[in-house]
Amino acid sequence: MAELDGRRRVIIEGVQPEVDSGLFPAKRVIGDRVVVEADVFADGHDLLSAVVLSRHASENEMREVRMTPLINARSRGAFVVEQLGFYLFTIEAWVDHFATWSRDLKKRDASDHDVQLAIGLQMIRAAHKRAKGRDKRKLVAFTRAETLDDLQSADLIELMQRNADRRFASRYQIEVMIEVDRKKAEYSTWYELFPRSFGTLRDLEKQLPRIAKMGFDVLYFPPVHPIGATFRKGKNNKVGAEEGDVGSPWANGSALGGYKSIHPDLGTIDDFEEIVALAARHGIEIALDVAFQASPDHPYVKEHPEWFLARPDGTIQYAENPPKKYQDIYPFHFESDAWQELWGELADIFRFWANKGVRIFRVDNPHTKALPFWHWCIRALKNEFPEAIFLAEAFTRPKIMYWLAKGGFTQSYTYFAWRNTKEEITEYFAEINKPPVSDFFRPNAWPNTPDMLTEYLQYVDPAASVIRLTVAVTLSSNYYIFRAAFDRTGDITREPGSKDSLHSEQY
Repeated sequence: MAELDGRRRVIIEGVQPEVDSGLFPAKRVIGDRVVVEADVFADGHDLLSAVVLSRHASENEMREVRMTPLINARSRGAFVVEQLGFYLFTIEAWVDHFATWSRDLKKRDASDHDVQLAIGLQMIRAAHKRAKGRDKRKLVAFTRAETLDDLQSADLIELMQRNADRRFASRYQIEVMIEVDRKKAEYSTWYELFPRSFGTLRDLEKQLPRIAKMGFDVLYFPPVHPIGATFRKGKNNKVGAEEGDVGSPWANGSALGGYKSIHPDLGTIDDFEEIVALAARHGIEIALDVAFQASPDHPYVKEHPEWFLARPDGTIQYAENPPKKYQDIYPFHFESDAWQELWGELADIFRFWANKGVRIFRVDNPHTKALPFWHWCIRALKNEFPEAIFLAEAFTRPKIMYWLAKGGFTQSYTYFAWRNTKEEITEYFAEINKPPVSDFFRPNAWPNTPDMLTEYLQYVDPAASVIRLTVAVTLSSNYYIFRAAFDRTGDITREPGSKDSLHSEQY
């Protein structure tokens, strides 16, 4: 804490944008004008001046922009963010004695002329000593004024504000963070498909012109890694696969490799890099699913058993989300004594694919992994890849969804899919599209997923899909669809008594 000086009379509070008292950054994109507001006040009736001081984290010197008084002690200023990464800003405010003196002249008796002229000249001469360059030369003329009329100048007021006595200025106690992403963080159109439904990655290349023509700029792949055979799920999530069942791609890992491998039925790493490059020529980025859970066959299970929680009988408990059971995957144990090695390896998975050209990641169920891990991991990765975008696929309590966004995720899944009436939709989007939520939470609205067929879409009326897509597109600047219900190339009927799709491509 700065040393107390009772001569610093101005109070600064109610700063916006500020997330959790500055613990987390507010989010913006390149080119945004960051509007800063604060309550700035002091005792008495003196006029105050305030400025916003801002800098990119890579810079040392602050840029200064004057704040404009609004009403009820509120002031506003703004600055533009032009680089990726972090900006920092704070506010400085002081009692503006010259502006106060100038204002009060109109109220004073003419007999006080000489004293007031002496007071004004004293402040002007002090400002002249502080000034430099052109301001210093301009102030010289005013130091020779002979009447108060000579000091009634808008130009003088501006010169005095720029060269004010700020010895007793108050500064806001922190530098508030602004995280700046590229524009696709705020505006993106996602299209999801399973590459294996089209054959290999090479076969999938033929679909790129069609996807681009529909206006999508992100093509999202579910996991493309080898799939485990142990406890593999059959069609429609049946426990126990039959011959020929391909399994869920989210059951990551087998003897053929893990998170840093491509399923051999899809092709090779070279094929993957080729489709990333070819998609870019069509104006499309490839987004890759990252799901931190391991098939019982994943190499990690044998190589790093300390990363999993063993039960008393020595077996590993499969993942559950009652009443759902995921017998084909093991969760990582984030309370392991080897947590640092686990964190390092998981971050390296993102790093591996980033080095293959991927800059957009959809993260599966981040709310079931240690929250501090995401804060550390995303910060570390964005230092290396500042243009990276992370989408949080979290369907959970609002506090956790919001924390994940604060902790680093660029975009977030929402409750849109479960808001059906006009009142529900209006209330929800009003909440997430105004501060404080809109300062850190960027919604990505979706009407359907490979395994979730919401109530509205269960009418199996083709118009239902069009309506929900239209609502998503008009309410959110980021939206996402799974192809089946919208290309009408998939079965969008539902499993009886469930919200899950029947004959889902996931299996």
